[in-house]
Amino acid sequence: MVEAKSYKDTVNLPQTNFNMRANSVTREPELQKFWAESQIYERLSETNPGEIFTLHDGPPYANGNLHIGHAMNKILKDIINRYQILQGRKVRYVPGWDCHGLPIELKVIQNLKSAERGKLTPIELRQKARDFALETVDKQRQSFKRYGVWGDWEHPYMTLTPEYEAAQIGVFGKMVLKGYIYRGLKPVHWSPSSKTALAEAELEYPEGHTSQSIYAAFKITKLAKAVQKSLAPYLEKLWVAIWTTTPWTIPGNLAVSVNPDLDYAVVKPDADYAMGEDKLFIVAAEAVERLSATLGTTLTPVATVKGQDLENCTYQHPLFDRESNIVIGGDYVTTDSGTGLVHTAPGHGQEDYIVGQRYSLPILSPVDGNGKFTAEAGDFEGLNVLKEGNVAIIEALQNVNSLLKEEPYEHKYPYDWRTKKPTIFRATEQWFASVEGFRNEALKAIADVQWIPAQGENRITPMVSDRSDWCISRQRSWGVPIPVFYDEKTGEPLLTEETIAHVQKIVAEKGSDAWWEMSVAELLPEKYRPDADKYQKGTDTMDVWFDSGSSWAAVAQQRDGLKYPVDIYLEGSDQHRGWFQSSLLTSIATNGVAPYKTVLTHGFVLDENGRKMSKSLGNVVDPSIVIEGGKNQKQEPAYGADILRLWVSSVDYSSDVPLGKNILKQIADIYRKIRNTARFLLGNIHDFDPAKDAVAYEEMPELDRYMLHRMTEVFAEVKDGFDKFQYFRFFQTIQNFCVVDLSNFYLDIAKDRLYISATDAYRRRSCQTVLAVAVENLAKAIAPVLPHMAEDIWQNIPYPTPYKSVFESGWVKMEEKWHNPELAKLWEELRKTRTEVNKVLEKARAEKAIGAPLEAKVLLYVKDADLREQIQGFNPIAKAEKSQSEFLEAKIEIEPEKTENTTLNHPPKTTANFAKDRELLSELFAFLSKLFSGYQKVLVAVFFIIILLLLIRVTLTVLTTIHQLPVVNSIMELVGIIYTIRFVTGDLLFAKNRQKLSEKIKLTTEDIFGKDILLPKRKTSTDNTVKQSATLVSPEGAYVPPQKVDFTPVTQVVEAETLPKQANNIKAKIAGNGVDELRYLFITSQVELLESAEALSNLEYKSISDSLGIGVVKADGEKCDRCWNYSTHVGVSSEDPTICERCVAALAGEF
Repeated sequence: MVEAKSYKDTVNLPQTNFNMRANSVTREPELQKFWAESQIYERLSETNPGEIFTLHDGPPYANGNLHIGHAMNKILKDIINRYQILQGRKVRYVPGWDCHGLPIELKVIQNLKSAERGKLTPIELRQKARDFALETVDKQRQSFKRYGVWGDWEHPYMTLTPEYEAAQIGVFGKMVLKGYIYRGLKPVHWSPSSKTALAEAELEYPEGHTSQSIYAAFKITKLAKAVQKSLAPYLEKLWVAIWTTTPWTIPGNLAVSVNPDLDYAVVKPDADYAMGEDKLFIVAAEAVERLSATLGTTLTPVATVKGQDLENCTYQHPLFDRESNIVIGGDYVTTDSGTGLVHTAPGHGQEDYIVGQRYSLPILSPVDGNGKFTAEAGDFEGLNVLKEGNVAIIEALQNVNSLLKEEPYEHKYPYDWRTKKPTIFRATEQWFASVEGFRNEALKAIADVQWIPAQGENRITPMVSDRSDWCISRQRSWGVPIPVFYDEKTGEPLLTEETIAHVQKIVAEKGSDAWWEMSVAELLPEKYRPDADKYQKGTDTMDVWFDSGSSWAAVAQQRDGLKYPVDIYLEGSDQHRGWFQSSLLTSIATNGVAPYKTVLTHGFVLDENGRKMSKSLGNVVDPSIVIEGGKNQKQEPAYGADILRLWVSSVDYSSDVPLGKNILKQIADIYRKIRNTARFLLGNIHDFDPAKDAVAYEEMPELDRYMLHRMTEVFAEVKDGFDKFQYFRFFQTIQNFCVVDLSNFYLDIAKDRLYISATDAYRRRSCQTVLAVAVENLAKAIAPVLPHMAEDIWQNIPYPTPYKSVFESGWVKMEEKWHNPELAKLWEELRKTRTEVNKVLEKARAEKAIGAPLEAKVLLYVKDADLREQIQGFNPIAKAEKSQSEFLEAKIEIEPEKTENTTLNHPPKTTANFAKDRELLSELFAFLSKLFSGYQKVLVAVFFIIILLLLIRVTLTVLTTIHQLPVVNSIMELVGIIYTIRFVTGDLLFAKNRQKLSEKIKLTTEDIFGKDILLPKRKTSTDNTVKQSATLVSPEGAYVPPQKVDFTPVTQVVEAETLPKQANNIKAKIAGNGVDELRYLFITSQVELLESAEALSNLEYKSISDSLGIGVVKADGEKCDRCWNYSTHVGVSSEDPTICERCVAALAGEF
């Protein structure tokens, strides 16, 4: 009895240092250090052979910690840059920061004691603001680098540096020289909470704002000629009705606007109307019915006039002793709300201002910088216009019987984006950029830019088309000064090419602090210095949007390795109103071109329920905690930067995107699947070197060639996704490739040949060739999104590569010949079939009919004859079994061996007969062994029947003749019967005893014929060659016996290169290539193709459809101890009796 062997050390198990766990907290910084020390980014940005690619960074504000929106923005930019680097382009990404403005001022002031605030000078404030900004920049820079973002971090651009400020003043100067900059008294958005003017980009319009709206009436005192006849009878009782949501602007009223194309009615209220029956009101005719309901009285029209005819009618202001006219307004005067007549205060609204300019109305704005009424407002002086001032105006109107109705009105209202408090319209002396001068040019440029998503163009176009002139001045200290000097007597500004250039030069050398530190004489050019005492410096600074909007000039135009216009701007969708627009306006105004070729926008990050993130809701996702983990690592695990980056790639960023704990867990799971796939690939090429071991494409099995084709499809889809900035396509494609194409399909099938084949076997080396292609190109394809994992994979590739980093290796490389749609067509059908087979196998497994698919035999029926014939080619084992006996009988002719003659004489016939008899006995034992091995159960059953019949026959004979037989004979027959019963029940009934009997037969054979004789086996993947000793005859014809009879063993497996040509052909015909077989594809031990589905009808585990029939039964044979396949050839090798024929060959290095 041969003892069972252990084969665990003969299996090719995966080996790699690539960890299953990413250990991101430690491993990612290590990889980032490797990049930095090796200067990978720096070298590639200079030495890549392609053209320059410039993504210009929109500067985040340097006033606090980064939030998840910052992370998404910077990661998207890095994905683009890394992809362009892999494409071979020169990418120099210069990160930037916006460092001026009110938010930083407020941070500084908040950190001071109240006593210190009052003593703070502008220059002291600026110094503290600079320190705060630089400290914040440094913190944010470290966070951005931890995200894995590549860039010129040692040389970022900051709007506070002298070179930047000088470039900004240069842009301002060009706009001055072109006539686009002017100073004027004009209503602007004013923030009482910030005490400064605001640009449109600095406003928010939150939902839920409620204003106290009023309907009021002003007494008509004089009629225009056009309505003298028709309205003269009503003049004494005639009033004009208006509606406004800002009662506090009534003191600034200087006109009432009408729409010239509307019909207006003179209406009479009911007699019991609270305001009295002695009043008639002019309102829009279309609004009469609605106003009747609103005012609570039936309004009856008594006359009708056209809006244009009301122009120049005069009315009395209800609160101040002045008269004003009815004027023609614009198309903003409608009947959708209000009365169809609009209260007009040129100092408190843009449309009002335009109308006032047309009628030469004064600009009255009796409100100060704190939002309180001035002395021009009379009794209302000192009242806050948004609080008690508003209430006081309403009460005053009621007291003079002018108030028709008061009601709350919910609408969108402008708020200061920083203080989150309401703003007002207030006329002040400000500096403006006249957009009208280059509006059409800007609109044309917008049409030539690529907007992603396309609706971005629809957003920015009306904003530019309808916007007012850009107020660029701010009443703050922390910013770039508007380089203007004022005549102390007249107030006239001094702003010339020479003065601007001189200030620009000083700022470039000393920074903008020089404006506050140096005297007027030092700041003026030499020609103006004699009159320096006549001038004073301006105190206004530029709008921070002018700061950042000049970045194309300060960075893209001035730094080496960049280009202008740049390739792409990428920011949040709110920047259509902000940076995209300010950059466009400054660039168009000075150079006539847009500063960018492509503009990409992303949405905002919401929580998993679609709500805005806020601390009060407790739904804020902090990117630093996502990466490094929180205090409670179970609740807030450290995911690392790559998982955050993978999330960014997974969402459709063109709209708002969700993020929360559950989403992060899902992304982490997908990340692990990609990583585990990479680990499997690396582990199974640990002993592979493409330079020596790769199998040529033409020599590969179909499965491997199909997998290479599939890679061409996968990586083409990934590239197209990157090219079109659709990163969710990358996410979906790579996930599907790793999970479905590799893990669930190819790698699942490949385990058999990777693990149990001989190390250098063709079937294993071919698979390793595919794995090497897959792992290299997977690393390249994921590198833009998952740079740390990609680099980690690359560093763990076991064979030498010419590149130190994955980013040096360039983009995915696929050979054109690998793309083979015709081959793929059949394999896609096979994969569909495999999916259906797996369903039946899974059912059998779930019900414990089988423990694993290898315990099963699949019965397969394919209805389509052509497809069935094609699939039959993937089942060579069936044909091999059929022709096995013929194959064993095949003889291979060889040259007779020559030996020396001897002097011993024996009868020739005796030696010849001995050899022949020995051969016949060998074949007889082989046949009997084969017969016994293959038909054990049948033989046992037949033997039982024969023994039973013999027992009956012998018993009858003994009973009838016992008196005639000698006692001894009867005893011997009884002993024989007893021994026969014991032999059947002991040696044949139980499998274990049958195996012992088989071993006894083998040992007996070896004793008789020698140990070199090996019984032939049924084998499908190799040939059995029989080498015979030739009969030796002397040259004279006399018999000369050999000194030694040569019995060469019948080898189980012969290496391909040693096989004669004829044997190789037979091998290929029978066994295929050991890869493209259904049993490997289904991962079962056997597959049988059926000519009809009828055979499946009685099976318990089956699936029958119109096109396919599948059945699952127990596999034939015994389980191989090494590969766990079931085979009818387990146990026929004396040296390895517990393994199958494939494993025997593999151990011999031949499979």
